Amino acid sequence: MTLALPTGFAETFAAILLAHVLADFMMQTNWMIRHKRRPLVLLLHIAVVFGMTTAATGGVWQVALPIALAHLVIDILKTYSPARLRDTLSAFLLDQLAHLATLVVAAWLWPGAMQAGALAPWASDLLAPMILISGFVVSVQAGGFAVGLLTAKFVAHLAQETQDGLPDAGRLIGKLERTLIFLLIALDQPAGIGFLIAAKSILRYDTTAQQKAGEYVIIGTLASFTWALAMGFGTFALLEILSGTP
Repeated sequence: MTLALPTGFAETFAAILLAHVLADFMMQTNWMIRHKRRPLVLLLHIAVVFGMTTAATGGVWQVALPIALAHLVIDILKTYSPARLRDTLSAFLLDQLAHLATLVVAAWLWPGAMQAGALAPWASDLLAPMILISGFVVSVQAGGFAVGLLTAKFVAHLAQETQDGLPDAGRLIGKLERTLIFLLIALDQPAGIGFLIAAKSILRYDTTAQQKAGEYVIIGTLASFTWALAMGFGTFALLEILSGTP
């Protein structure tokens, strides 16, 4: 049984989802994340959320405002919680699920937002690009945060082993591999992911000479691949669902 969604829900949801992922993962700098407990920095981030949502909906600030306020409440709850609860993968996922829920509610309550804005003539044409860009950002950029939080507890155990790698090389490698996985899924060539896994395993073979470093690499690689696969297939499943709505 297909869920009947309000007319315009798909376009509006695609727009506010894109605004969210760009504001949270592309326009929120590391400096902002580190200093987010400062009220002005937090408000700056919320202003970015409001601005991006207004732009994505073609100037419909009446929808952007409640979304920004809901974002503020969620971020306050997370930002001012104890570090042991805040800086975890579970907290990251719950935070994003809460934001996603507010976007679904907003699109359900104001499904005609895109049709009321300046982008109305192109609303249907923008649906697919917005979903694909959102999925790509979540797969590549958000995946870095998720994998980093998952593997953070293992970093301390590597202190006694020599680490001669290039600064931030692992982070860049992760982004590149998640990009390749997303593109392979987009091109309907998932078999290529197996070759990517094999290639990385061969290239990182020497790392296993140190057990702790080897296990760290394996955990990070599997987490990165799992995230990219889930987000890649999830993106195209969401696109298929929304494309079939009225």
